[in-house]
Amino acid sequence: MMKRLLIANRGEIACRIIRTAKRMGIQSVAVFSDADAGALHVRMADAAVHIGPSAASESYLRGDAIIAAARESGADAVHPGFGFLSENAQFAKAVIDAGLIWVGPDPASIEAMGLKDAAKTLMAEAGVPVTPGYMGADQSPDTLAAAAGEIGYPVLIKAIAGGGGKGMRKVKTGAEFASALQSCQREAKGAFGDDRVLLEKYVTRPRHIEVQVFGDKHGNVVHLFERDCSLQRRHQKVIEEAPAPGMDEATRAAICAAAVKAAHAVDYVGAGTIEFIADASGGLRADRIWFMEMNTRLQVEHPVTEAITGVDLVEWQLRIASGETLPKSQEQLSFSGWAMEARLYAEDPAHAFMPSTGTLEIFELPDGVRVETGVEAGDAITPFYDPMIAKLIAHGQTRQEAIDGLGAACRSIAIHPVKANAAFLARALAEPDFVAGHIDTGFIERHADTLTQPVEPSRQALELAAQSMLPQGQGAWIGLTGFRLNAEPKREIRMLLGSEPLTVTLPGRTEPGAQAVRIVHKSSARTLIADAGEVFVFSPDRSDVAHAGAAADGAILAPIPGKVTAIAVAPGQRVEKGETLIVLEAMKMEYTLSAPFDGTVAAVNASGGDQVTEGTVLVEIVEENQ
Repeated sequence: MMKRLLIANRGEIACRIIRTAKRMGIQSVAVFSDADAGALHVRMADAAVHIGPSAASESYLRGDAIIAAARESGADAVHPGFGFLSENAQFAKAVIDAGLIWVGPDPASIEAMGLKDAAKTLMAEAGVPVTPGYMGADQSPDTLAAAAGEIGYPVLIKAIAGGGGKGMRKVKTGAEFASALQSCQREAKGAFGDDRVLLEKYVTRPRHIEVQVFGDKHGNVVHLFERDCSLQRRHQKVIEEAPAPGMDEATRAAICAAAVKAAHAVDYVGAGTIEFIADASGGLRADRIWFMEMNTRLQVEHPVTEAITGVDLVEWQLRIASGETLPKSQEQLSFSGWAMEARLYAEDPAHAFMPSTGTLEIFELPDGVRVETGVEAGDAITPFYDPMIAKLIAHGQTRQEAIDGLGAACRSIAIHPVKANAAFLARALAEPDFVAGHIDTGFIERHADTLTQPVEPSRQALELAAQSMLPQGQGAWIGLTGFRLNAEPKREIRMLLGSEPLTVTLPGRTEPGAQAVRIVHKSSARTLIADAGEVFVFSPDRSDVAHAGAAADGAILAPIPGKVTAIAVAPGQRVEKGETLIVLEAMKMEYTLSAPFDGTVAAVNASGGDQVTEGTVLVEIVEENQ
């Protein structure tokens, strides 16, 4: 068994591998870029080695730097995680040539499955069903157009290299083919350095179903059943589950047998996933499910398989890489219940899913479900890497139990000021078609209008915020989500939701509600309420006084993303209206933020040199004679 494992990755997968390594008594070595110097995976590891600047191309994608780090740290094995160099055959070979244990398949297996056209040809020869299409060497536009006509429209043009939806186009008619081909080839050339494509019959109601396989160095291969990854946005998975809805035993047996056959065809060792596309227009049938590609690594969604089988797939990886046989035979493997995973991204669904960066001032994830993350409160989300910040995995006896558990977990998330897709996930899980199992890869696109609507605070959130505005002693809390007033039966409270004024009438009594609705931050300047996966910012409305303005509530916000270059005040300091508080630099210009009224500095929430996002509260001031 290996003694010291270097993880050639970052974020939640690095943290997840470290946990299993520690349980097995294996020391862990983290690698990190400039941006990740204080990252959670670095803090968790037994040792850590700096490998370069923040850009992935200068750090996590530099195989030579990673191998040098392994030598420097005394590691005897390398685990690539997923993404980055995990499916790079040259890197795998370099690790092995350096005398290190490679936790992954043989480089030849990676290479065999790395190009989609060659992989499909190999699978067809091995008797694995493949999608009807064209995989020929002749890449002339006329030949490709003729092949598309023979396949029958709609067709899918796919780059033979790479993934992630790049170099992929759906073509509905022959008139669209030439321009779609050129666009696809340009994108593939830019992303992968290879403009070759293949053609596939476009399946009108496609389901993305994959099978987890595992092989050892002694010729044994098993499957650990299937996962459904059909909920996708722009070809990126969002919610995954195991087993697949609507899968009967006969179809399961057929698809899993095909996956094992595919793994045997390349003498596969370690964890791998055989991905299939299914035509779900008439339900799942073995004769309507075809091989799509193989991922020669651990998958992001592997926890749902772990949840239903009770197997630690990372432990299996480490044991098999060390030369052991598979811990279980096919007959010893079974599954129970239902598991579902949601990917939590730092992005804003209400604004075209734009990535969101900044410091996680508030980062509260739920109890009661499995959580995989690579960040904690106070950590920074940078623009250098994938915006996934956590995965939530729920397991229940039935699919409905898994949906209910995961939905409740998503609704209870509180993240601020970084935007996240928690409310979007909760809505997707509650959508009637999803609950009924009527899913395919077009689900999110069809329901986009419903799923991406801006979330409005509930009545309970509004009343909780209004209660927080009352002078001390004029209200009494009942837990976090309900309260009883000891003053008059009703009271009107004026406040701001963001910058929008509103008036809330407080009843004499409100009943406690869902624990997901709660105060996550309170100061004299503002109250932050978590509600249904969103965080809402409320502040007192002082529009009736002379100092009204954008900072009238005493919370001095960053007007744009920028760098803090100067802080002129400290907590407890008295300031006068117009006095400089803090200076920001953005787009080569300086922005001076001043006191909106006479008062006392209650808090300074930034330090010199900090990179802050728009809307970050930098300074909080309490008005004199308030």
